[in-house]
Order: sequence, then C-alpha cells, then structure tokens
Amino acid sequence: MENKLFFGDNLEVLRDHVPDDSVDLIYIDPPFNSNRNYFVLFKDRTGKASAAQEAAFEDTWTWTEDSEATYKELVARNPNRDLATTTESLRQFLKETPMMAYLTAMAIRLIEIHRVLKPTGSFYLHCDPTASHYLKLLLDTVFGPRNYRNEIVWERTSSHNDSKKWMQVHDTLFYYCKSSQYTWNAEYLGHDPSYVKEFYRYSDERGVFRLDHIIRSASMGPRPNLAYEYSGYTPDWGWRVVREKLEKLDADNRIYRSGTGRPYIKRYLAEQTGTPIKSVITDIHPVSAVGKERLGYPTQKPLALLERIISVSSNPGDCVLDCYCGCGTTVTAAHRLGRKWIGIDITAVSVAIIKSRLENSFDDLKGKVQVEGFPQDAESARQLFEIDPYRFQAWACTLIDAYPLTKKGADAGIDGWLNFFDLDDTSQRAVVQVKGGKVQLGQIRDFCHVVQREKAAIGFFICFGDVTDPMRKEAIKEGYWTDVGRHDYPKVQILTIADLFAGTARARYPSQHGKSMLGFKASHQERAGQQKELFDDD
Repeated sequence: MENKLFFGDNLEVLRDHVPDDSVDLIYIDPPFNSNRNYFVLFKDRTGKASAAQEAAFEDTWTWTEDSEATYKELVARNPNRDLATTTESLRQFLKETPMMAYLTAMAIRLIEIHRVLKPTGSFYLHCDPTASHYLKLLLDTVFGPRNYRNEIVWERTSSHNDSKKWMQVHDTLFYYCKSSQYTWNAEYLGHDPSYVKEFYRYSDERGVFRLDHIIRSASMGPRPNLAYEYSGYTPDWGWRVVREKLEKLDADNRIYRSGTGRPYIKRYLAEQTGTPIKSVITDIHPVSAVGKERLGYPTQKPLALLERIISVSSNPGDCVLDCYCGCGTTVTAAHRLGRKWIGIDITAVSVAIIKSRLENSFDDLKGKVQVEGFPQDAESARQLFEIDPYRFQAWACTLIDAYPLTKKGADAGIDGWLNFFDLDDTSQRAVVQVKGGKVQLGQIRDFCHVVQREKAAIGFFICFGDVTDPMRKEAIKEGYWTDVGRHDYPKVQILTIADLFAGTARARYPSQHGKSMLGFKASHQERAGQQKELFDDD
C-alpha cells in the first residue's frame, strides 16, 4: 500500500483498508491539547477562526454509549488480556470521566496500530504532559515494556504564561518498536558554535581544525609495542598508534607540532560527524505565525521535526502512516524524503487541505491525489449521503473550499462558511447550505433569508439537482454582491453536485490567487533522495 489519503474514522479505515504487518513507521499526534483553548481546527490569514470551524472538543471526550461499547470490546473481546486488565484498572480509578473516554478511544486504536506495523517497524506518539503517563501505560501494554525506546521531549516554545507553576513549554513523544529488530539511521547535529570557537582555533589549506592527542597519557599505562622514537620525539608512555599509521598521518600533513615539538593530530571540523541527536529537542522551532510553512492549523508541527523522525526510523521506499493527519505535515515530509505514505483524518476540511497541500507542494502529485472516502461522482456522492448525511454535508462544503460546521444538530440554516478576501485583502464571508434530498422552492426562499440575516456577502446552495426555473428566479431576486473592483457576483448561487463534478459550475467569488481554503498556500517542496479538563465528570 502506498500514497493513500483517507477520509473517515481512523479505526474503521485501519480495520478495513490497512493489512497486517504492512507499515514501516507510524507517527500520530492525536487532536488533544488541554493547555490551549483548542476549539478550532483552522484560522484564516486574519488570525481569526470561522464559527464553522468549532471542533466542539468540549463534547468530544465525554463518556457516551460509544465509549461504553468500546470499553466492553476492550475488556471482553480483546485477545490482549493485559490490555483488558489495564483498561479495567484505569476505569476503577478514573470512573466515567472525559479522561477515561479519551483513553478508551486511544486504546482500541493502538491495537490496530500495532497490528498494521511491520515486525521491524517503529511507532511515535506525540502528546502533552496531561495524559502522557496514562498513555505510556497503554503503550507498554500494547507494545511491551521491552520495546520502549525513548521518551523524547520537544521544546515547542520558549515561553508560556503559566501562573504559579513551572512554565510548560514542551511536548512529549513516546518512541516504541514492534520488536528488537528495527530501522535506525543515526543522525547528527552541527557542533555548538561556542564549542567550535573555543576548540577549532587552527586552520590550514584543508580547513579549520582542533588538536587531539596522539601521545598516550599516564592513565593509559605503558604499551611496549607503541614505545618508539619518531621524528626526534620519544613520549614517556608511548604513542597511541603504531609507527606505520603515524608515518601515514605525517605524510598526509595531519600532524601538528607545537612550539615545544610535542606532536598532535589534526581533527578537521569538516570531517567530524557532529553531535548525535538527543532525546531533548531544542533546535527545531514551532511553525512561526508568519512562516512559509504556516497553514493556519494551531497545532501544526514543523516539517523539520517530522523529517528527523522519518529519516532516523525509516528508509527510502518504506511506508509511513499518520492516522491523525491534521494538516498533512507527516505525509508531506514522507513524500519529500522518498517514502510511501498513508494519511487518515476524520475531518473533511483537513483532508481537503492535505490534498491541496500535497498537489501544490510536489509536481509529481499535481492533480493526482485521490481521497478514499470522498465521492468521485454524483452517484457515489448520493451513496455517501444515504450512509452518513453529516459526512456528506461536510464533504460537499469542501467542493467549494468552504468550512463545514462540525456540530451536529440545529444549524440555523447554515451548513458551512466560506471566508474569502476581497481585492483589497478585506475579509468577507459567505454562507453555505447543503441539501441531499429533493429541493423545494421554499428551501431556496428560506436560504435567501439566511443570507440576509447573516449579512453575508454571498450564499451558496449546494444540492443534487431538480432545480426548477422558479427556484433560480428566487435566487436571482437577491441581486448581486459587488467587490471593490466593481465585479458583480450573484448574491445567492445554486450549485449542483453533478455540475461541480463536471466543471460546468463553480462558486463565484473573487479569485484567491491559488491559495488554499485557509488563505495560505503550501510552499513548493523538492523531493529529497483551553479545552475542558479531561478529569471533569460533568
């Protein structure tokens, strides 16, 4: 399996589409961070989030019927009895709290993650300190304590406004393998500038170098076979190399003689491997608010972090999986480094943006990224509507680069928002309504009232078809919205699924100059060889 992007629940996708022992590296960054008011997925270029983006995380981690069913599956039908025991113990302590709901959802997915990982595969879980101790219990149970490799600390910010406690500036990554045989490609960092300045104080035609001992010290003790005179110098405890090697070094101009005649070996900076990567990462900075990587995703991780993980724990041609794909940093890094990839996300807008990011970033993917779970024609769109109306509604919004509402229930006639920018870069807003059933004239009339009520620049009504002339006349009566460049756009636009697929219709509003629906455009890449506390009961 390679280069697949899925729209759907990662538990279902893993079970239905990813075979046993098929993935070399898995990285996940589950959508949970209790230290931020994390109610939105994306922000536009103004730094504001659309109301349609409310991710409703205050409702995500509550104990529900689904939590109870998943818990029973873990305890009664899961063959990993150690995990069943751990889950039961956690519930006895945590009760039916949001934290227990979160851990139950994670545990069932960790089983599938372990299943699809190759015997030589590696797994990284990115989290924050709020639940990390519980997650490590689950990971030890699923992967086995012997397969734990590292706890990695990433300094994600240099400052944080924490009152009456140590500033919380780091994330935690747990690194596990499936067995004792796994990929590891050693990677090195550059030397500390202060170290270079202090020790690399000499230079010649080869470059900058430091001095290293080639004479044995007293603590090393005598070695008779290394006690010899060379070039008029006989060290008390002998040399560190045999005569033949010393002669070769001297002939290669790698011996430095001090004013006293004491010889040293030259260590050239350009020939040193550098410092091995450490479990505390301080040299990779978070995505800047004005950085070229920025896609408006608050918890977006820097490409450099994912590239380091992928480089050390996989090889070119290996398969990398991220089943909480977010804005697609993992799959972008994987493609850039010549790996195959699988991305999964349950949020339609995330998947649409990942697709756009990949196609804008790489010439070989332009127009070629297919999304499993996104309809490919009107008939498959109708099937999605019949199976899951809410998922259909979210997908339909992405057809015109709109943000779908994420809360189910009463929507006041609004299924999505489309934020766009006028020619003078003024933020404007359009409302979106999606109908999967038969359209009535009264629905068009009601939608016109919604556009008026919301004071929206434009309204988009998306449906399957059966649009009559009276419906179109009702929309036309709303007139036009005029931008600063004096271009007119119909105030209410009726768009059918079939016409959008065929390209015979499109949402009409000012060009966003190739930007994504976030207002950010992914940079071109060259391929290289405060949510609710989880302990609250109510």
